[in-house]
Amino acid sequence: MADIAQLREQLLAEVAASAQPNEVLRGDALKNLYREIPTMPAEKRGEFGQQVNALKQEIEAAIEARQAVLTQVELAPIDVTAPFDVNAKRPSLLPAENGTLHPLTQEMECISNIFGRMGFVTEESREIDDQYHMFETLNFPKGHPARDDWDTFMTVETDKDGDPFIAPAHTSTMQNRILRKYAGNLKEGNAIAAIVPDRTFRNEDLDARHEHTFYQVEGVYVDKNVNAGMLVATLQKFLEEYYGRALEVSVNPFYFPFTEPSFEFALSCPFCEKKGCGICSQSGWIELLGCGMIHPNVLNAADIDPNEYTGFAFGCGVDRLIMMKHNIEDIRHLESGKLKFLRQF
Repeated sequence: MADIAQLREQLLAEVAASAQPNEVLRGDALKNLYREIPTMPAEKRGEFGQQVNALKQEIEAAIEARQAVLTQVELAPIDVTAPFDVNAKRPSLLPAENGTLHPLTQEMECISNIFGRMGFVTEESREIDDQYHMFETLNFPKGHPARDDWDTFMTVETDKDGDPFIAPAHTSTMQNRILRKYAGNLKEGNAIAAIVPDRTFRNEDLDARHEHTFYQVEGVYVDKNVNAGMLVATLQKFLEEYYGRALEVSVNPFYFPFTEPSFEFALSCPFCEKKGCGICSQSGWIELLGCGMIHPNVLNAADIDPNEYTGFAFGCGVDRLIMMKHNIEDIRHLESGKLKFLRQF
């Protein structure tokens, strides 16, 4: 708690002196506090998490106040697209307006906040990665036909094995790195608990439900005696918090190389209460994500003994969560840059 109080004074001072106060919130200070939560004794996590969330809200309010002060300064913004040359007469003040966070950014912060309160840290993915982390650490051997289901973009540059670097088709490329990074938690008697909300890429034919660029949130949890019931309960609690209502869930067997057993996770439609509507195709249920118990080969690839530890993982499209939450009919709106659409958020 003393660290939080000291950090509060430091961050408030940085906001008050900054010309770009948003940068203060993007730093590592608050992220490091959230990373401490899973390492604390269970009886202290709740109080500590509340203190960290309160600090974040206070910093956000200070940033908003600082931005209001900065916008009152009479400075003419520079518009590099303005239709005049260096010798033309310029207007005294070009029109400008305050922007807002993109809906994808808003919702990923919401998702991180919910999982943060559940003890998960948030990590970032990569936009270029190697095939070792994309496939081999996830139990996709070279030449395995299941690789074809993750058709993505490749670069002309190659790695040390001569394989092209790729644009990750899922945030699961971070799973091995997370397991290795937080392996020390297991030795200290704590769980590995992390999510990765970030951008992914696939070679898709574009339509109202498919984009070549979209966002996904990966979740990983490893500890002793982890079971599928914990996976279902975690996802159900997250979705109920996200949509703000009680939901029924259903799991059906599926196949993923990196989990065993694997499931398709569906939830009762939060819009029609299982009566049937256009969003759930009149079925009353929405297939939302893939999940399962982490395959022993994946744990072995991270030097974690699958005879001692078990875990679960899941991957969910953030764009789809947003489309359902706000009844957006076309996924392409999210990457269109249309201000009329974005101003709704």
